[in-house]
Amino acid sequence: MSQIQNIETLIAQSRLDEALAGLDALIEASPADTGLLFMRGKLHWRMGHRPQATSDFSAAAAIDPASPAARALEHARDVEAFFNPALYNP
Repeated sequence: MSQIQNIETLIAQSRLDEALAGLDALIEASPADTGLLFMRGKLHWRMGHRPQATSDFSAAAAIDPASPAARALEHARDVEAFFNPALYNP
């Protein structure tokens, strides 16, 4: 089983911290791998780590502007920019 498949299995089993540690190690070895950065960004987003997710999407998009991370970065920024005062004033 490849390391990516192992990480995907950990994510499917909701062993997110272990999956994140595995992705961190892979990215340390290949920091310009946009697929790994995108995958870690998605995992950070799922874990509620919005700034880290945005950072990973941004790094991947800077390396390859056509990567799926560029679109994810747009979505992340849209979420960050959303403000609805009615939600805060019952």
